[in-house]
Amino acid sequence: MRVAVPKETRPGEKRVALVPDIISKLTKAGLEVIIESGAGVASEFSDAQFTAAGATVKSGNVINDADVVLSVQPLTPDAMKSLKKGAITISFLSPTTATDSIDAAVSAGVTAISLELVPRISRAQSMDALTSQALCAGYKAVLVGAELSPRFFPLLMTAAGTVTPANVVVLGAGVAGLQAIATAKRLGAVVSAYDVRPASADEVKSMGAKFITLELEALEGSGGYAREMTEDRAAKQRELLTPYIAAANVLITTAAVPGRPAPRLVTADMVAAMAPGSVVVDLAAETGGNVEGTKPGEIVTTANGVKMWGGKDVPSQLAFHASMLFSRNVVNLLLLMVKEGQVVPNFEDEIIDAATVTMNGENRKGAK
Repeated sequence: MRVAVPKETRPGEKRVALVPDIISKLTKAGLEVIIESGAGVASEFSDAQFTAAGATVKSGNVINDADVVLSVQPLTPDAMKSLKKGAITISFLSPTTATDSIDAAVSAGVTAISLELVPRISRAQSMDALTSQALCAGYKAVLVGAELSPRFFPLLMTAAGTVTPANVVVLGAGVAGLQAIATAKRLGAVVSAYDVRPASADEVKSMGAKFITLELEALEGSGGYAREMTEDRAAKQRELLTPYIAAANVLITTAAVPGRPAPRLVTADMVAAMAPGSVVVDLAAETGGNVEGTKPGEIVTTANGVKMWGGKDVPSQLAFHASMLFSRNVVNLLLLMVKEGQVVPNFEDEIIDAATVTMNGENRKGAK
């Protein structure tokens, strides 16, 4: 059976769904791998590397006769309609944002599997692309904050006097937040973090950061995510967080739930209380933003001199390693469906069942 990897077409997307090092896992399982020429160039993988790894590299369309198509972003509706009936696609395919592609998959009789919907269970950890890409985003967020800040991050003892360390505050202690905490600590900053789930306090402290405790109810949710909060609670949370944010030299926000608008954690008034030269890094800018006024892919400077960086395609900014991690996730998921050289999805498997959006001309998730 043929596994095809096309070039990513969405502007700003530099990742590739399959890297050379992992191709042998598929060929050893009896699968043929076809890579569109140039698919890996933006992430530093050449056609020659793919060929040496055992893939066939072709120019032009490689998906029309493919049995499985691997991509980072969902295929366009036209590309989805060009697939043969019964083909399988694996990508980030949010049922709430990729509705046109999902409708096209339904009409074409394509089985579309979404990496966002892989359940957060122990058996599926190696297939969890949301987690691996959040790791990249959290790391990049700190590098951006350090670059934009006019301050050193570490404490420095010099002949000219002592340089005090930067005060970094991280909102959200999921995968991206914890990676941001760890990276900021490595750079020598003093780090504090807040999450609506008190259970994350131990993880924050294990990274060497201080956990910000607010006198509010816990919002533990399912799948490792926080529950949505009422507006009254959100307002109280913002009030209690204001002094911590005002004291921050760098504020990094990471709170996001797949398929939903990002929660508004920081208002313009809270940003106005920050000192001139402070930096805000909002990783949730593409889904509405945790911080009022941030714009995806832009740096906005406020009237009081705070630089606000809105994240856009953040994992793509670390395309080499983001592609490596994504590739391992997607191959582990694909191999779960391979038997004797054939890709045969078992919809009684809880991972496959949860992640499959369309099958046999049906939208299994009911998105409209």
